[in-house]
This record gives sequence, C-alpha cells and structure tokens, in this order.
Amino acid sequence: MFTLTIDENSYICQPDETVLDALLRENINIPYACKKGTCHSCMVRSIEVVPPHSAQAGLKNTLQKLNYFLPCRCYPEQDMAIKLPDQSDFYRMGTVINNTLLNRNTILLVIAFEDAFEFKAGQFVNLQRNDGVTRSYSIANIPQQSNTLEFHIRRLPDGKFSAWLHDEVSVGDSIAVSEPRGHCFYLPERREQGLLLVGTGTGLAPLAGILTDALMQGHTGPIHLFHGSRDIEDLYRINEMRQLAKQHPNFHYIPCLSGKQASEGFAAGRVNEIALSHIPDLKSWRVFLCGHPDMVNQMKKQVFLKGASSGDIYADAFLITPH
Repeated sequence: MFTLTIDENSYICQPDETVLDALLRENINIPYACKKGTCHSCMVRSIEVVPPHSAQAGLKNTLQKLNYFLPCRCYPEQDMAIKLPDQSDFYRMGTVINNTLLNRNTILLVIAFEDAFEFKAGQFVNLQRNDGVTRSYSIANIPQQSNTLEFHIRRLPDGKFSAWLHDEVSVGDSIAVSEPRGHCFYLPERREQGLLLVGTGTGLAPLAGILTDALMQGHTGPIHLFHGSRDIEDLYRINEMRQLAKQHPNFHYIPCLSGKQASEGFAAGRVNEIALSHIPDLKSWRVFLCGHPDMVNQMKKQVFLKGASSGDIYADAFLITPH
C-alpha cells in the first residue's frame, strides 16, 4: 500500500488499485472517461517523484519531463503527492522592472522575483490583478540567474487586462504570477533534428525563448523561424532575429506580411503557407506553433500531412478573448 497526497489530504492506494481507482473510491472529483489510457482526460501531475514509466506511455516527452501521468494506468511504486488539473494555482508576487513598447501596440513587460522562478522556455503563466482578474501570457525568455520573466503583451480591442498593463502598470508595481504551465518547450534531445517555429503576432514570445534555449543547448540541426503579421508595424525584433541568423548558420529567419505588398527582406503571404512552401517535407522535424488559434489548428493538420509526427508537434492552446 502507498499513500497518495493531494493538498494536505492523504489517501491509501491498495496494491491491486490504480491511482484513479483509489481516488474515485475516495470520492475525489477527477475527470475520466475510458480508464484505459486512451483519452488522457484523467491526466494529473506528480509533484515530487517520477511516475512509473507505464503510467506515462503515450504522453508527449515534454509532459513526461514535467511528471504528468495517467492515473488510470498507474500502480504506484512509492508514496506520491499529486496535483489535480482543477486545483488552483499557487501565486507569488513579482515586481515590474520594465514596461516599454516593442511596437505600436505591444509592450515588453519584465517581472523580477526575489528568489529563483523555475520554468521551461516557452511555457506560460497566469498574471492576476488585485481584483482577481486573470489572463495567460507566454514567457519570452529563458531561465537565468536574474530571476526574471519577460512577456510580449499586445493591446487588444476592448481588452481590459491588456489596457491595464499598457496604461496603468509602472516600474515598481507588484503583480501576482502563477506557477508555469504548458508543454510547448525545447528538450535537448535529437540535436540534429530540424526545428520549425511558426508564429503570428506575440506568438513570437514563446518561440523566441524556445529558439534561444535550443541554440544555447547546442542544437545542430536546421532551425527555421517564420513570424507573421498583417502589417510590418505589428512585427518586432526583426533586426535582433536577423543578427541571430548571421551568428548561427543553422538558424534561418523569415518575417512574413499578409496585408500588403511585402518590402524587400519580407515574405508576402500567410505565415503558415510560406513556412510549408519553404519546407515541404517535415518528416523527422520538430514543430512549434504559437499565435492565433485558427492558424495553429490549421497548421497542426498541415504539418502532420507533410510528415511531422504528432508527438513532435507542440502548441499550447490559447483562446482569443478580450484581454
């Protein structure tokens, strides 16, 4: 018998029980459907110990790295502390140390913490106002000793939260920040593998972190970043990316404009169509998609049809809501 701990409550898992069976017997509210490891609707996370390998079968490698597992397939091998998917985030306070414009409608927001903030480049967090209003934003930097998080935040029409960040938040203000979430990040494996990064608007934020992380960890395969927007005024960090491409022969950067005739140095058209025209065969490639949900969902299907394995396609789903 092993003990399962959720928050401050403990439950006994019998030798012939899965974790899911034990939780259901204890009337714990946990979503589930097939109970066979197919639907993944019961997925939870082990806070401290690595789950049994069999309980992680079929999950993306990034989810496995974060100790997610399927309780319907898990026969514990030791005591486990578990976090359910509907449990509230733990928030910690950070201090704004930068709030400046990246382009006409996007700010660079940098939040610093007294202690180390552990995350993977490409993950996202929830930011919360004092009145409890909360929004999700992707992290744009990589973990570093300065204990900071960097965000690229666009002002959205009728977006109360983004307007607050743009107009009212100043250097020195405090903001509540959740634990990092999401499985769209780089793992230092198969370093010779091609990496395709496609994003629209502020979808560049997580892609920039993933790119920097991959380069710092010695990725040797080709890396192609396609960043798209309607107008050139809504792109940003163009010169920085071009300079990075000069420094790293395996990195290729193409800014894309869909709104009007593109100037020299820019590709004309939708970013997903341009990316696929440049790399028609994606077999054995790793793909990261960030930005507008319609583009991400369409691109998931397209890159799969072009040969990318479903296990090598990474995207965190964001809904378009008034921020």
